[in-house]
Amino acid sequence: MTNSSEARFSALYQASYADLVRFAQRRVEHSHAEDVAAETFLVAWRRLDDVPDDPLDARAWLFGVARHTLMNTRRGSDRRRALAVRLAAITSGATDGDADLVIQQVDLTTAWNQLSEIHQEALALAVLDGLAAPQAAVVLGISPVAFRLRLSRARRALRARLDHLPEPTPSLAERHS
Repeated sequence: MTNSSEARFSALYQASYADLVRFAQRRVEHSHAEDVAAETFLVAWRRLDDVPDDPLDARAWLFGVARHTLMNTRRGSDRRRALAVRLAAITSGATDGDADLVIQQVDLTTAWNQLSEIHQEALALAVLDGLAAPQAAVVLGISPVAFRLRLSRARRALRARLDHLPEPTPSLAERHS
């Protein structure tokens, strides 16, 4: 690698490391988040020419690599459980003494746990990770339009659970998204 490659990688690392660790912390135990980040940056170093030049696109690309790393090491319920735990930990800090907030957080945690993994991931990318549809779509390997549709369905499902409504019967298209 040349000095310019090293400089580009260093700039990428400086700009993205903290966000990438937070991304991983919402999905795995805190003690494993830095390992996920390290593995992701190893892939980025090896595939530096594949990393987009735009900083937002590069961040989304790194999140996508991290997501694939997680998928290869922890599948299914383990990741879903970690997301629920992280959501509860994030929201629990603002409740000191406010009973209404505690009730809302219990409702939110319960509703979150009832969501499908696909809906949890869409909401986490948009709300917790702050990704716009084009970047979130890159993370998931789908089109921005497909991500917007998935996010809309996830919001609707969360709203229904928070309002204690019966779960809507999914359409044929929703069953396959």
